[in-house]
Formats: sequence, C-alpha cells, structure tokens
Amino acid sequence: MAELHRFFVPADSMNGDVVVIAGEPVHHLRTVLRLGPGTEVLLLDGQGGCCRARLDTVGREQAQATVTARWTVAEHPCPLRLLQALPKGDKFDLVLQKGTELGITIFQPVLSGRSLLRQETGRSTRWQRIVREAARQSRRPRLPALEPVRSLPEALSLVDEPLRLVLWEESARPLLEVLPPQAPAGVALLVGPEGGFAASEVATVRAGDFLPVHLGPRILRTETAGLAVAAVLQFLYGDWRQAPHHDHIRPVAATP
Repeated sequence: MAELHRFFVPADSMNGDVVVIAGEPVHHLRTVLRLGPGTEVLLLDGQGGCCRARLDTVGREQAQATVTARWTVAEHPCPLRLLQALPKGDKFDLVLQKGTELGITIFQPVLSGRSLLRQETGRSTRWQRIVREAARQSRRPRLPALEPVRSLPEALSLVDEPLRLVLWEESARPLLEVLPPQAPAGVALLVGPEGGFAASEVATVRAGDFLPVHLGPRILRTETAGLAVAAVLQFLYGDWRQAPHHDHIRPVAATP
C-alpha cells in the first residue's frame, strides 16, 4: 500500500471525528498534490497524535476529512537543545531543516556578540514552515520546539539539561571524553557564530556549567558543527536503532 500523504494540523482540530484542514496544509494538498475527495491522508498534531482520515471535501480555503483511525506515536530521540548562535545569511534555515531530520528537540537561536540578525519580516513564520516541512518529509511525528531569538545570557538561564556542552576549538577535551556510557536525561549544546565566541562570552558560558569540547583537528562551519554532534548523539543514545514507522498500515479498527 502506498505511503499516505502527511499533514500537520493544529492539535485541537483533531479532537472530533471530522477534521477541518485549513491554511498551508490545504493549499499543499489541493494545489500541489491535487488530492480530491475519497483520498486517505495522515494527519498529525505535532505532539505524537496521528489520525488516518478520508477527505470528504476539498475547497479553496479549507478541506474536511473523516477520521478512520487514531493512535499515538512515541518518539525516542536523545533530548537535545541546540543553542545556535545565529550565523550569517540564511544558514540557520539549513540548521533547522537538517536538525529537525536528526531529531533535535529544541532549537534556541542565540544572539552573541558576533551574530548578525537581519531585520526580516516573516522570519519566524518561515522558520516554523521549514521545521514543519522537514518533520513531514522525515516522517517525524513530533515537531521540535522553536524558541524566540534570545541573548546569550537569557538563553543560558533557561537551560535545564544535565549535560551541557559548548563547542570550542581551544578546548583540550574531545567530545567522546565527556559523553556518559548511559543516555543522559537531556543535552544542551551551544554552538558559536562565525569567528567564535569572545573571551567574555566563554567565561559566561563556563559559569553556566557548560563543558568546552572540541571535534578533532578540523574546524567545522557553525551550521555544520551542531548537526554533526546531533548525529553522534542519535547514534549513541537515540532512536537510530529502531525500525522505521509505517504509519500507512494502521488498521481502520484502531478507531476507539
């Protein structure tokens, strides 16, 4: 059976037996995919809730679908908060896209002394759209959290993960040396901007109980470094050893 097309919809819209689909998802299913009444789709609330549904009507502004099965998918990545100092241009778009695919749990964009933040209308909306599309494409049942842009001290004050790492090329400790044998309850990873952190910023980070680590002899770009560590953590502690989800084979009998 072919894979069902997947769409993220607001969680409260999935409470009843009939789901109203509006906004970007209805544009995608109507204009891009050209799906019509009778087509079965997979609806996700971004929190692990899944509905198999049959399209009843497809209009210009909204579509309606009847739920035929309902279930919840648990996600088991290594909980990772990525504190990413904002890089130049649109490089953070790449971090969001690939980081979502790799299972990053929380994205925290950070303004450091060497970050450049362009005044851009609709930036937050675009970032959210990138995250949703990456989660849809990678068959991820939960959407990662995307926090507002914060200063470095403010972002550090919100960290509650027990294992806290900062990538710093001047560190004498390799990443592997500080990773515990058992999966930590959560990891916070801080990645600096192009040019790295200023000395005063490094002192602030260390005061927040972050361990400076390096990634070997090569210097990775800021948009690459966090993704590399995310892949390592997924391999060691995350869900890379689990079988892929096959959501389309859920039986209709799953409806309560």
